[in-house]
Amino acid sequence: MDLEIYDETKSGADPKDVQLIKNVLEYAGKYLKLRDDTEMSVTLVNNDRIREINREYRGVDRATDVISFAIEDGDDDIKMPPEMAAEIPENLGDIFVSVDKVAEQADFLEHSYDRELGFLVVHGFLHLNGYDHMKPEDEQVMFPLQRKIMDSYGLKR
Repeated sequence: MDLEIYDETKSGADPKDVQLIKNVLEYAGKYLKLRDDTEMSVTLVNNDRIREINREYRGVDRATDVISFAIEDGDDDIKMPPEMAAEIPENLGDIFVSVDKVAEQADFLEHSYDRELGFLVVHGFLHLNGYDHMKPEDEQVMFPLQRKIMDSYGLKR
C-alpha cells in the first residue's frame, strides 16, 4: 500500500504510533485483498483541528475521533483499455485521526492507546472502502469485519 502519514499534532507524533498505523493499514489492505499500489493518507491532528474539520464538512461543532474522506472518482465515463486502467493506482482517500481522542477513549474504555489508535484507523479505512454503519444491516457487516481485522492483527479488546 502506498500510504502517506502526515503529522499536524502540536507535540509531534510518536514514531511507534506512525509505525503502528503503517503496519495495521498494510495488514487491513491485505485482509481486504486490495492491490499493492492502493493509495491513501492518514493525518494525525489534535482536537481543535478535527473540530474545525468536523464543523466545516459535517456541520457538527465538536471534536470527533476519526473522519474519513473517500475519493469518489467521477470519471466513470472515461474509457481506456483494461491494461492501461490496471496501471493506475486506486486512491482511497484520506483519514484524519485526533490523537487527543485516541488517548481520551483509550482511558475511558480501559484499553491501550495502541488498540484505540489501531481501531480508529481501521474504522476509517473501512469507510474509505465503502463500508458504513448508518443502517443496522450495514453495521452488521462493518463491525464484525472491523473486529476480525483487529483481532487477527493482534489488537484484541
